[in-house]
Amino acid sequence: MTRTAFTLGNIMQKEAVQSVSLDVNFASTRFPNYTIDANSVLIEPKEDPKMPSVKEIVTKETAQLLEQQQRLSVRDLAKRFEKGLATAAKLSNETKLREVVSLDRHVLLKKLRDILEILRNRVVGRNKDIVDEAISMVEGLAVRLSQTEGELFLEKEEVKKLAVFLKKATEDAKKVVEEERALAHAEINNARAAVQRIEQALHEQEQLSKTGEKQDLEELRKEVQEARRIKMLHQPSRVMDMEHELQALRTQLAEKSMHAIQLHKELEMIKRFEGNKSHSYELEGLECLGSCLQIISRIENSAHISNSSIQWYRIQLEDGKKELISGATKTIYAPEPCDVGRFLQAELVARGERIALRTTAPIDPAAGLGSYVEVLVRKNETEFNVVVLQMNGSDHHSSSLHVFHVGKLRLKLSKGKTTKAKEFYSSSMQLCGVRGGGSAAAQSLFWHAKKGLSFTIAFESTRERNAAIMLARRFAYDCNVRFD
Repeated sequence: MTRTAFTLGNIMQKEAVQSVSLDVNFASTRFPNYTIDANSVLIEPKEDPKMPSVKEIVTKETAQLLEQQQRLSVRDLAKRFEKGLATAAKLSNETKLREVVSLDRHVLLKKLRDILEILRNRVVGRNKDIVDEAISMVEGLAVRLSQTEGELFLEKEEVKKLAVFLKKATEDAKKVVEEERALAHAEINNARAAVQRIEQALHEQEQLSKTGEKQDLEELRKEVQEARRIKMLHQPSRVMDMEHELQALRTQLAEKSMHAIQLHKELEMIKRFEGNKSHSYELEGLECLGSCLQIISRIENSAHISNSSIQWYRIQLEDGKKELISGATKTIYAPEPCDVGRFLQAELVARGERIALRTTAPIDPAAGLGSYVEVLVRKNETEFNVVVLQMNGSDHHSSSLHVFHVGKLRLKLSKGKTTKAKEFYSSSMQLCGVRGGGSAAAQSLFWHAKKGLSFTIAFESTRERNAAIMLARRFAYDCNVRFD
């Protein structure tokens, strides 16, 4: 039985060694590189004609392994120590199992020898020689088993020493890891503090640069304004000539527009039915922002307008919806920015009859007013020179100059360093054009600041009056406030 087992083991070892033929010739000394495409097909890359030698490849890989070993961190070393400790524990367990198996083998060999001794006493001749030979073989196996046990004992001692060494090394590695972790946390905190300091310094530098840029921009603007002023001083005649020509063109355009509107009105008056009484009255004035519209009588025998009840309305261009203009009950009305693009209609009741007068076309905007307001919107506050005409409904006899401030959050009226009124935008505030007041209505507005405080103020031009109204309403809308 024993010889058969040894022979079978040798045969298996020989088959394992000779599983590869000696005639095999490998085409390359390295593993081939393949690429898998989208269709799961192996693509073999083209071979480089300049193939490095095996010695160069081994040298390069050895250098890479040495470099990788030098780059091993403390955490990697700790993991390797733990892995070695686990391996040592596994070897210790295997040694214990081998001791158990060796003990079983001693018992079996002893029983086998006893059986063979009994068998030798019972047989004679050639069979007795065979039994003696078997007994000698069993004794040889016992000797070899004892030697193997000695080697296992030495291996066990080495494994124990290795386990103790690895355990100690693991503990040391863990201590080093903790120390390195603490140092790393400290370095991270220091780095964060340094980054915060750098960010703060950059922010301060950015603020300083912005301040410097603003100052440079203001200085550049002042220089440009000064250059323009000097240029105008050196060429006064040319500038004055251009202004006179522009004023003449504006006058001519206004006259032509007035004449065209008058002809249009006369044409409509002729086409109206004779029984319609509205032909005895008409609207006079330019139908554009910055002008005044006035109800006049064309027939001498018609009822006097002052004895009539008058109310002005805005008519929507799309649906013809009529909107009452509060306070507009005079014969004269100056269109406001909110009237642009709409018809204006005056209804008067004379001698029990209701007569409606409407503009021939929607109110036209003032040229250049929109772009002027867009420039003013960029400022936080705009100042206008004004004169106070009335205060709380009473005439203001002083004609001294005041300043009307239109800001993003409030309106203010001041005279020098004295503040007459200062109010934030609210729903109780009212800001609109003067409803009536003669030809000066186009340059005036009414401001109801709060309960018990109102002003009627006149601007230097119709353009500034309309710009102040548009600017204030736009800022009020940004504050979620709408007023008339």
